[in-house]
Amino acid sequence: MGIIGVTVAMFLLSALAPGDRLFDLLAMDNRAVADGEVWRMVTVVLLHANLVHIWFNMWALWVLGPQIEREVGGLRFVLLYLASAATGSAFAFWLGGPLDLGVGASGAIFGLFGVWLASAVRRRHTAYGRYLLSQLGFVLLINAAIPFVFPNVSWQAHLGGLLAGFVLGNAWAVVRGPGRPAWQAATALVLLAASLLSPLLLSGG
Repeated sequence: MGIIGVTVAMFLLSALAPGDRLFDLLAMDNRAVADGEVWRMVTVVLLHANLVHIWFNMWALWVLGPQIEREVGGLRFVLLYLASAATGSAFAFWLGGPLDLGVGASGAIFGLFGVWLASAVRRRHTAYGRYLLSQLGFVLLINAAIPFVFPNVSWQAHLGGLLAGFVLGNAWAVVRGPGRPAWQAATALVLLAASLLSPLLLSGG
């Protein structure tokens, strides 16, 4: 609810504020990221192009997020969200053009898809796991087709976020017991840091 509240507030602020100042400061801009403005790789989640864009992402967060947050806690959920966003942005940087611009929380949202997908794959030999796989497979197939219909949608960010969530979902399931919270936080922080640093390393910054 906190993430939804902040995102909606930023959407309203960006709509009411004169000019494009927030977009100039916070949007995913490959050229600016290459110059060292890596914060854009996570602040991109605060901006959305229109009502349909923000409605879809916040609805998906509302559906996919609560159970994950209940299982891991608020702090690790935020780390998952940010790490998925940063990895999605890294993929948009690696696989996109040098002048590409982007807004939206899709990378972070696909990270949640990835966590659910990891859980479904681990449970694929159960009736629930097979059901979950079929449902997720259908949703992901639709989303894979969207960039062909709407070319401005960043399939790179979707792919990066999905892979981030899938990797973290599986990594988080490895450790049990009292050390699990620290392990979950550490793995998310490592992925977040690696994603933020990767454009600087690639561009020689």
